[in-house]
Amino acid sequence: MDKKLMSKKKPAYPISTQLYDYLTTHSRNIKIPIFYDDLLRFQGAIEIYDKHGNDTLWVRTYFAEHEREEIENSLKKMYTILHADGSEEALQHITIDAIDFCTFGNTKPFRIKVRNILNDNYIYLYIKKADASRIYGLELEHLLSPNHINFLVHQDTIIEEHISGIPGDTFIEENLENCSEQDKMAIAKEFVKFNERCFIRLLGDMRSYNYVFVLTHDFDRIDYRIRAIDFDQQSFEGNSKVYKPQFLKENNKIVQMTLELLQETSMEQYRNEERSLLAKRASSENERLTSLLECMKNDHISTPEKIKELKKELFSLTKDVQFRRSKNMGDIVTSALNFVKRNYENINPYIIR
Repeated sequence: MDKKLMSKKKPAYPISTQLYDYLTTHSRNIKIPIFYDDLLRFQGAIEIYDKHGNDTLWVRTYFAEHEREEIENSLKKMYTILHADGSEEALQHITIDAIDFCTFGNTKPFRIKVRNILNDNYIYLYIKKADASRIYGLELEHLLSPNHINFLVHQDTIIEEHISGIPGDTFIEENLENCSEQDKMAIAKEFVKFNERCFIRLLGDMRSYNYVFVLTHDFDRIDYRIRAIDFDQQSFEGNSKVYKPQFLKENNKIVQMTLELLQETSMEQYRNEERSLLAKRASSENERLTSLLECMKNDHISTPEKIKELKKELFSLTKDVQFRRSKNMGDIVTSALNFVKRNYENINPYIIR
């Protein structure tokens, strides 16, 4: 990736009182039995390698004997809060198989493997240091994408549900070439729509390892969906190209395939489809979305220089004066969504006014 596109490291921004109130209103802010800092007390760790012998940049941690039982019980309790009603009835049927720690990236999350001992099914959850940017990213994904996001926040800790799928970098390297022409066309279409969705809601840094491919068998074909799994770079950078996956070198292979398979008229059709879907979601979630954007407008999640750069680029692209008048990233996201909604309403003859 062009190093000039992004800052070397994005700072973590604290959660404002207004954002906490929003999270509480929508049942995201719930008391939890364990915090991120509690897990940092691990006594040691061993490196984890993938099936090819490559370092995954995750390590498997272990805790002192006198702390392990308490930590595992707290993690099981957290699992029931996230996935059920928080009751203790299910605790006897689950166990903590692993507590892994990621040594790569800004958030340095813990990955918890929770297994049901009755049927051997397992699921992952992630515990991270809370960051306002990430919370805005998760909420916007929940409200504006086809995907529901399950997460909880308490004080400085965030707990996220695992998003299942094939990591984008793995799929591109190991699966893409073996796909049929029909499947490649479907993947190209989905990438165009994913690219547009990220750009409009200003989700940045969608390099191939920050999203997954979700495959669903549907009669005689496979349905492909691309889902973001990393939301740290929500509305931070000033360069608008950061918010378009097509400009990130890790996606070059899929970008080249898309350009070879799709004509510009087809790509514009798919972009219009995604804008229309996004406008519909924004309208249907108007009250909650407006409340979230008000939090963003009163928050500090970027720098004055980046805000100035981004609003100038978007004004140059759209000629929409709302971008030029924007004072912060919340204003810019609001302007982008309003721009999409206005265009959708103006060109759709079937809307009842």
